[in-house]
Amino acid sequence: MSNKISILFLAKSSRALKNGLLPIYLRITLNGKRIELPTGKNADKTKWSATSGRMKSNSNEAKLINSHLDILRFKVYETETILLRNSNNIDLNDFKKIFLGKENEFRMLIPIFMEHNKRMESLIPKQYSINTLKKFKTTLKHIEEFLLKKYKIKDIDINKINIAFINDFDFYLRTEKSCNNNSTIKYVRNFGKIIQDCYNNEWIERNPFVKYKAKINPVEKEILNQEDLEVMCKKQFSIPRLELVRDIYLFACFTGLAYIDIEKLTSENISIGIDGSKWIFTHRQKTKIRSNIPLLPIPEAIIEKYKNHPKCLNSNSVVPILSNQKMNSYLKEVADVCGINKELTFHSSRHTFATTVTLANGVPMESVSKMLGHASLRTTQQYAKILDSKVSDDMAILKQKMTTQQLAKSS
Repeated sequence: MSNKISILFLAKSSRALKNGLLPIYLRITLNGKRIELPTGKNADKTKWSATSGRMKSNSNEAKLINSHLDILRFKVYETETILLRNSNNIDLNDFKKIFLGKENEFRMLIPIFMEHNKRMESLIPKQYSINTLKKFKTTLKHIEEFLLKKYKIKDIDINKINIAFINDFDFYLRTEKSCNNNSTIKYVRNFGKIIQDCYNNEWIERNPFVKYKAKINPVEKEILNQEDLEVMCKKQFSIPRLELVRDIYLFACFTGLAYIDIEKLTSENISIGIDGSKWIFTHRQKTKIRSNIPLLPIPEAIIEKYKNHPKCLNSNSVVPILSNQKMNSYLKEVADVCGINKELTFHSSRHTFATTVTLANGVPMESVSKMLGHASLRTTQQYAKILDSKVSDDMAILKQKMTTQQLAKSS
């Protein structure tokens, strides 16, 4: 669609003032539609040229009026340029807002998203993690690419974002970016947080995300079983780097702490608990919920092993953890050396604690939930679903009970 714009200045006789002067209007026609705006200037009918749309006189007054009209003409083309930067198609209502100096009524998505990310970055690590920021930055990148691909624009007014736009973004992620279902939904939900902020700030009248319906598919979590843990614990490493990564990973497996929570763990977080032994007392970075964990022998031995490590001495850290990226990278080598054919990530240690270390050994779910710092028991229940061994043990007890009852009846 072409943006054919025309400008006409006219002195309107139908709105003649009591003193006989005619108010001068600016008529802007765009793609067959037009608006008329008052210029604030008036003309003597005898001194006005309807053909040229200008004053005919050479008086100072006429020169001032013509100069004012020239400025308005320039402003029309300037407004056109501003709108063309963001879209190939110009909306007349948008044009009017910009031209009348009401651009503050426009709130564009990209600067709002960028400001959100900037604030998030300033709250690391107090409120957010670096990984969370990375996810929002990636979402912004996908939005920018989507706008160019789908609409041929670099930005969009937040008031123009509707459920159709959201569904198109969802489809774009699945097709153009080859994102799976869960990744797609997470990116769209990140985008939804920005729109929710706009709604909360009363920049938009309604939140279109209330109509977005999508469901995360359950994912089977990778965990270490008891045999895997034993192999990893006993393995002798010739490379110090891999031994360090193995130790810190095992520390996480036997404490259930997430990466960010281990990273900020200091000696002040370790104290004597209610049973007279050492406990970890901390708050989860993600949920801010208190997490109190009795120290098992393996993590306690790992703390003792690294207490004189330079990083622990300099920063008062409990263990000399590497960056999350390096931990995940080196864990693949650790798994290979140990002969464990599983795609391990550092976060899998938390799942291992919840399943193999605790639930499978009869620790009540309520206790596991408290140690993990879960906000809801429902979150912890997901781990119980993947414990076939626990199901087997429970059913064995039931079988034994039923057998005993049968024997009692037959005797």
